[in-house]
Amino acid sequence: MASIAYSTAAFTGTSASDLLRSSSNGVSGIPLKTLGKAPFSVKKRDATVVAKLKKGKKHEYPWPADPDPNVKGGVLTHLSHFKPLKEKQKPVTLDFEKPLVEIEKKMIDVRRMANETGLDFSDQIILLENKYQQALKDLYTHLTPIQRVHIARHPNRPTFLDHIFSITDKFVELHGDRSGYDDPAIVTGIGTIDDRRYMFIGQQKGRNTKENIHRNFGMPTPHGYRKALRMMYYADHHGFPIVTFIDTPGAYADLKSEELGQGEAIAHNLRTMFGLKVPIVSIVIGEGGSGGALAIGCANKLLMLENAVFYVASPEACAAILWKTAKASPKAAEKLRITAPELCRLQICDGIIPEPLGGAHADPAWTSQQIKAAINETMDELTAMDTEKLLKHRTHKFRKLGGFEENAQVDPKKKVNMKKEEDQIVRTTPNEELEGEVEKLKQQILKAKESSSKPPEMALKDMIEKLKKEVDHEYSEAIKATGLKDRLDMLREEVSKVNSRDQLMNPVIRDKIEKLKDEFNQKLSAAPNHPTLQYKLDMLKEFSKAKSLSDAATLKQEVNKKFNEIMSRPEINEKLEALKAEVQNSGSSSFADLDQGLKDKVLNTRKEVELEMISALKSIGLIVEGVKSNAKVLSEKDSPSIFKNKVDHLNEEIKKKIENAVGSSELKNMIELLKLEIAMAGNKPDTESKSKIEAIQKQIKQRLSEAIISSELKEKYEDLKEKNSEVEQYSAGADESLQKETKYEEPRLEINLGANSSFAQ
Repeated sequence: MASIAYSTAAFTGTSASDLLRSSSNGVSGIPLKTLGKAPFSVKKRDATVVAKLKKGKKHEYPWPADPDPNVKGGVLTHLSHFKPLKEKQKPVTLDFEKPLVEIEKKMIDVRRMANETGLDFSDQIILLENKYQQALKDLYTHLTPIQRVHIARHPNRPTFLDHIFSITDKFVELHGDRSGYDDPAIVTGIGTIDDRRYMFIGQQKGRNTKENIHRNFGMPTPHGYRKALRMMYYADHHGFPIVTFIDTPGAYADLKSEELGQGEAIAHNLRTMFGLKVPIVSIVIGEGGSGGALAIGCANKLLMLENAVFYVASPEACAAILWKTAKASPKAAEKLRITAPELCRLQICDGIIPEPLGGAHADPAWTSQQIKAAINETMDELTAMDTEKLLKHRTHKFRKLGGFEENAQVDPKKKVNMKKEEDQIVRTTPNEELEGEVEKLKQQILKAKESSSKPPEMALKDMIEKLKKEVDHEYSEAIKATGLKDRLDMLREEVSKVNSRDQLMNPVIRDKIEKLKDEFNQKLSAAPNHPTLQYKLDMLKEFSKAKSLSDAATLKQEVNKKFNEIMSRPEINEKLEALKAEVQNSGSSSFADLDQGLKDKVLNTRKEVELEMISALKSIGLIVEGVKSNAKVLSEKDSPSIFKNKVDHLNEEIKKKIENAVGSSELKNMIELLKLEIAMAGNKPDTESKSKIEAIQKQIKQRLSEAIISSELKEKYEDLKEKNSEVEQYSAGADESLQKETKYEEPRLEINLGANSSFAQ
């Protein structure tokens, strides 16, 4: 330090040009060259002024003496404070990316082993690389909203200036709001893309802790928004289209910013942007939070990177308000609809710019080129509009958001689609209400049993349908609670890729299905809704059983009614009475003792009754198989016991053939495929699922038929088939005499209900 004492009257004869005039330091009349001399002291009366000069560091002008003319962006980029990082950014792994890291570690270990041992591990390395790429693709094509939020906040994600220096041919940064200071959280400047000038305005985050502190973590103050406003007026005056880049958690909300008019600055920007006469395009490259993002986002077109988010409140803040805990942020992110696909569907976002697998930080240069292409395409569309049309376009974009018309007639096509969506929604019933309905229906069924009346069929049917929907919903909730939903969705997608039904399922996929099923069954008991699910399943089984019994009883009543109607006909009654008298007059004690003519008469009468009964049952929609009757007397070798042994022996042979066929790998794969298709189809299979299931069933039946059909088995079957009716006739009259029977011999009918159920009448 140097001490300088001087008097204002120490020097005379100096010219005005040699004097330093200053009103701020109270010194006047001091020659510049004199200040270089130190120390000195001049006494004037008793008043002296002492000043200390600090030797500061020489100011380094930002433009070097020898700028490289070939640098990307032109020599003016030397003026920017945004320089390449001296140290490479450290890789950051998000929680959901940990499975990828494990595969990557395996690849590194295998490569190191190959280098150390000199052995060839190229096949293993290629296999691991393919596995890594597939896992990366599966992960990044099924991201949840909260996962996209984490990617948008990734510390290595390219910033506004990263993209600017990649997409512009020339760029010069402009500073200051002319009323305060230069806010580094908002960067503005003029740049060119393919010889077209644009005004670029963007929110800039830091690439490390030091830069983040300098840039205030991308949260602008009022000075930043006023700087952006000044540049908007500048661009509007000179006719430069405006491109804004949004990447902020929100405006800086400290006391000083509020005192300086943070809300007023944002509101002024919103109002001004709607009146600018140049095209405006906004691109969300990271997270766009609240009014801080909207202050530079009132554009003709809003574009978003694939993994960017745009929200009025962060998921953590929303969860803290609604669910009283920030841990509910995944649920809040899903409900807020903040991702690019959701905002496109809501017509808030006008387009999605793709990102590479792994996010924009995986390949920043490629991402920047996609942004450049999107800017060129969008600006071609907007610059073709005249000023009036451009202003209307911008106003209409925001006016239509969230709008609705009361009592407006809905387009029929849209109405149909709305109905379909409503049908797909599963409306669950509160447990207490459902339990009340279940108990009420149980009481009705018990009363019906006591009074021997029919249970309430419609109520039973409605309850079963309701319980099916409830059970489906509970299973969905259980899958979410056990954390298996993403894996299930990925597995469904893999299965859907099998186009040809003739193609057998990949064993790898089949193993995945089994593993997922076993894992779900193990975790199911720990699911929060497991007791509710078990209760609803039990009720569904109970009511389904009650409905089956009710249907069976109803069907049996109908069959008996038809049978009684037939037997009460006068012509049939007369025939039976005459036949009974004839048999009694013959004096025979069994069917075998009757003469051949009377046997034929009995069998013909029986056949007539059977045909009448078959016709009557077909009229009520039943498939009926009548038992044939042939008038032959069985020999001793064809007795029922011997015949039964032959049937059992043939069944054993057929059973062995079937077991051998089912044990083959081809048929096993077909059966597994059939099970999977039935499980995927659910309770209400569509036409495509039905056709697939039928095709697989047909193939299985064909394979089984080919396996068990042989000439030897076919001959045995035909022989037993011919003797079947003879055994039935012999069994009908072997134990009881015709005199002890009722007025007629009841014909035996088998009624096939299509579900392995039958009644014998």
